[in-house]
Amino acid sequence: MTTLQELPLFPLNTVLFPGGALPLRIFETRYLDMVSACLRTDRGFGVIAIHQGQEAGNPPASIHPIGTLARIVDFDQLDDGLLGITCLGIQRLQVLDHRLQPDQLLLGQVRLLPDDPSLSPRRDHQPLARVLQDLLEREELRPYSRFLTPNWDDAAWIGNRLAELLPLPLAVRQRLLETTEPLQRLDALLAILHPYTD
Repeated sequence: MTTLQELPLFPLNTVLFPGGALPLRIFETRYLDMVSACLRTDRGFGVIAIHQGQEAGNPPASIHPIGTLARIVDFDQLDDGLLGITCLGIQRLQVLDHRLQPDQLLLGQVRLLPDDPSLSPRRDHQPLARVLQDLLEREELRPYSRFLTPNWDDAAWIGNRLAELLPLPLAVRQRLLETTEPLQRLDALLAILHPYTD
């Protein structure tokens, strides 16, 4: 039986994938307190895509049930005085229930989901690997790529990085996160990029 745990949730208009890095600017009190608690206890939090609502202010009207456990790997004060953190995606999770604290922080009853199976990309997926290599060589992505552990023989790693970096609609990213078969994720990305990879 899968163990449930309660984690703070950070609803965002983005999707974090396992193995990926996500920089965040923290300015609301509820999230400053959350970050402080996570650093103090060495615990993570759930990054969840917003289904309806906004990132700042009132809690979103609804969230997607599948997200990613995140751990803070770096933090610093930004030029504008705000706290900047970088979190790393650890493992997919499912939110089974959630409640609102008095400080407006969402707490979720979550269960961690199994890691993707370790599979090699097929030969027809090689154009995707080339696109990803080109993206990761860009200077503007250096703050992101320095936290990555490349694994070019792992279909899940390639698919997750492309799903994060390509300019995809939020709903498409969420579908790719919810895909549990890494070769299917690459096939979906290949279909999206087909006109550009011939």
